[in-house]
Amino acid sequence: MEKTNVMRFLDGRKIPYKPYTYADTDAVSGVEVADVLGQNPAQVFKTLVTVGKSKKNYIFMIPVAEELDLKKAAEAAGEKSVDMIKSKEMLPLTGYVHGGCSPLGMKKNFKTVMDESANAFESIIFSAGKIGWQVEVKLADLKKVLNFSTAALTVNNGE
Repeated sequence: MEKTNVMRFLDGRKIPYKPYTYADTDAVSGVEVADVLGQNPAQVFKTLVTVGKSKKNYIFMIPVAEELDLKKAAEAAGEKSVDMIKSKEMLPLTGYVHGGCSPLGMKKNFKTVMDESANAFESIIFSAGKIGWQVEVKLADLKKVLNFSTAALTVNNGE
């Protein structure tokens, strides 16, 4: 089986994970990926890269079927406002391409905030750093290798 940088990162830190691939499917959106993998879309998270008014970058992880509320994201980051970065800025900034971005193994460590809905699950599934690959990691194990906080981040979250 092919190993992505994220899998090597987790292996190197002795963090157990379950790999998934959808590379041989037509799945494009996160919801399609969850469907192809037979997973609950609420447990499959996408990694979003933003830039704040201060020009600092932030990572937000939210369920694939949800939309990031930029006001809530800015509040969680302690910024006046945040915006999504442009696709062409993704690779030079993170080392990942749009659609294959993982919170693990980025070129630099950025403040990371995960939607609080993750707390409902023992583990979450997210990009393994390459289009077509996902990993499932227990939240307790993820905490050992990724410094993240949780907050309400999605549009209409709990409203």
